[in-house]
Parts: sequence; C-alpha cells; structure tokens
Amino acid sequence: MLSLDDRLRAALAEDIGRGDATTLATIPAGQPARAEFLLKEPGVLSGLEVAARVFALVDERVTVTWTARDGEARERGVFGTLAGPARSLLTGERLALNLLQRLSGVATQTRRYVDALGEGRTRLLDTRKTTPLWRDLEKQAVRDGGGFNHRAGLDDGILIKDNHVAAAGGIAEAIRRARDHAYLLKVECEVPDLPGLEEALRAGADRVLLDNMNDALLAEAVSLRDRVAPHVTLEASGNMTLERLPRVQESGVDFVSAGALTHSAPALDISLNFQPEDQP
Repeated sequence: MLSLDDRLRAALAEDIGRGDATTLATIPAGQPARAEFLLKEPGVLSGLEVAARVFALVDERVTVTWTARDGEARERGVFGTLAGPARSLLTGERLALNLLQRLSGVATQTRRYVDALGEGRTRLLDTRKTTPLWRDLEKQAVRDGGGFNHRAGLDDGILIKDNHVAAAGGIAEAIRRARDHAYLLKVECEVPDLPGLEEALRAGADRVLLDNMNDALLAEAVSLRDRVAPHVTLEASGNMTLERLPRVQESGVDFVSAGALTHSAPALDISLNFQPEDQP
C-alpha cells in the first residue's frame, strides 16, 4: 500500500501541477503569514495531523499549532494556527482543508450514529464503502467519532455475501469452502432471512450479517441464535437510519454496520483565515 506521504505528494501534484499560478503571481517570495483554522459549525474533528503533514510536505518551514485533538467535539471557533511563508500556506491550503473537512465530516456523522444507538451492547461498525486510497484515514475518522472498524480490506476477514452464496451453490457450501481455504480467518456470512440464518449457524459461521431485516425479524434472529449457536455474533445492516438505531439496539444484535458513515457523510464546514504579516 502507498504510504501516507506518497498519497499526499500525489494529491499535491494533482492540485499544483506546473505551479500555483495565482500565488506565484500575487505573493512575493519570502512574505510571511499567519492563518487560523476556523470551525464554522459544531462537529467532531479528525485528520489534524494529516493536515499538518500536507503543509510539512509543501514547506518544512511551516509550523502548525493545534488547540484541539482528533476525536474532540467542538463548537464553532478557532482550533489551530499556521505560520510560515505565505506562498506555502496558500499552496497547501486546499488539500489540507479538503482532508480536514472530509475526515471531520466522517467523525461527526459517526458520532451522530453512536449517540443515536445509545448505551448498550450493540457496537457501531463501518464498511468498505470508502474513498479509494484514503480508507485508512476514513476508518480512523470512524474511530475518532466513537465507532469501530469492520474489515480493512478483502484479505483480513471472510464475509460471504449474496453473490458468493449464489456462485458457491448455497450458504452451507460457501461456509464449508471458506473454512477449507482460510481456516485461520473468521467467517461471516450474509443472510436475508431466518432460514438462511439457521443454515449459517448450523454450518459453523463465526458471525452472521442480517441483511435488511425489519425490527421484528432482528429480534427473532437473536432468539434463534441464542437457541442454536449462542456463541455466534450477529451484525445488522441495511436501512440503518438514526431514527431506527434505538430499536435495533433493543433487538439485542451485537453489531450494526452502516455504509453511510463514510459514503454519505457531509463535509464539516472548516475554513482557513489568513492574516499577512509585515516582511522583515
């Protein structure tokens, strides 16, 4: 996997191209500047050090000072400052803000889901519905918001979905093949109904994903699991709205997963306000 610095350099190259024409044309070389990171709406911050790394890659002379930390819920206001050559601050501004706004948006969305889920045994999981090449940062943002991570990729766990079941010829056969092929990995299987759940439980799944079941079916699924294989964990997914989460918690499932934590999180409104300094 590409390192964070490699990805940031590529993103800077995409933005800067042959040079920041506007900044080079309007700002004298060596002019110093200061700037403030301003949060314009309440939210949970994430990606602070990533944003700082953007400026370090643009110019090591830039200094970043934070008055907040990742995972902190803040009201509107200043949460960090920048100092350094004005050209460098302006050139790194857009990428740093794009990442801060995106990651803080994911953290804020996650916190809303965690709060809606409430106290209890059910934990909130993310999915692989992430921005290509930025998954690790978005999954960290989920953790900053109080959620937990599902698989990081296709190689660290088995999740048998409906298309795998169709291609393998059935739930039990897909689980058997998974056990034979990767016996050290946990095996999770998606099922659409209670007969599918019972088949997965008896076939030896470690976790079962209950796909798009209504509240009543979720409660029945928990009861069935408790009778047949109480050691198996249950994950509910599909149509997990904020309003529904308290009822899902009451059903007794172990996990709730929601792609909306990452694929539908609105960016948090953050700006960078400049105050040029007199040249020495």
